[in-house]
Parts: sequence; structure tokens; C-alpha cells
Amino acid sequence: MRELVEIIAKALVENPDEVVVTERTEGKNTVIELHVASSDMGKVIGKQGRIAKAIRSVVKAASSKDNSRVDVEIM
Repeated sequence: MRELVEIIAKALVENPDEVVVTERTEGKNTVIELHVASSDMGKVIGKQGRIAKAIRSVVKAASSKDNSRVDVEIM
């Protein structure tokens, strides 16, 4: 899942070198933290959070076959 979030984020931002994605597991839950440059934060979140919701939806759909819960946090 980490790679999926990283690919999506790098395609959206102007500074793909500053995209950092970390993954930590807490039981059955996995938390993916996405760090981007402050100038690219608006591009990752989008108007009214639409892009952020879309990223979370794609990750949720991809993780459903593993029967695990994945949360994406944008830092």
C-alpha cells in the first residue's frame, strides 16, 4: 500500500523528491503517513479535500482483499 500512495502523490506534486511515505502497523490496522512539501499540500488535499478522499478510497479498495484496515494520514 505504501508504494501505491507514493506513486499517486508523486504524480500530483511539483516536488516529487520531497514526498515521504511511512507505514506502521497496529494490529490489523495499518497507518500510512504521507509527508509532502508545504507548497504541495494543497495539491494533495484538493478543493474541499476531494483528492485526499479519492486517495483514501483507492487505498481502501486495494486493501479490502487483505481484510485489513488502512488509514492514510496527510502530514
